[in-house]
Amino acid sequence: QVQLVESGGGLVQAGDSLRLSCAASGRTVSSYGMGWFRQAPGKEREFVSAISGSTGNTYYVDPVKGRFTISRDNAKNTVYLQMNSLKPEDTAVYYCAAARLSVATRMMDFASWGQGTQVTVSS
Repeated sequence: QVQLVESGGGLVQAGDSLRLSCAASGRTVSSYGMGWFRQAPGKEREFVSAISGSTGNTYYVDPVKGRFTISRDNAKNTVYLQMNSLKPEDTAVYYCAAARLSVATRMMDFASWGQGTQVTVSS
């Protein structure tokens, strides 16, 4: 069973940056796909970004393209989400997830989830 622990959230102003970290144990982050999702108050959880296990290809939802970057450090068994030019609409709880597949962007393809980290962006 893979364990995921997120960190790095916080309260920032619009235009600022944050880097979220997801430390994994029980499985290497390069063995299967890893992803980030977010859930804003009163909204459903949505896909944000993913990185494939085999190739390292990355995927993003349109609203974050060009602002967010997903990456991984195999030596530290950690996945990151660098978030730049943050906007108030990025405010949400961000969740790290480990997929059952090498390439995954659908929530149903992710089997393990972290506890989430709050990101709040003020205008």
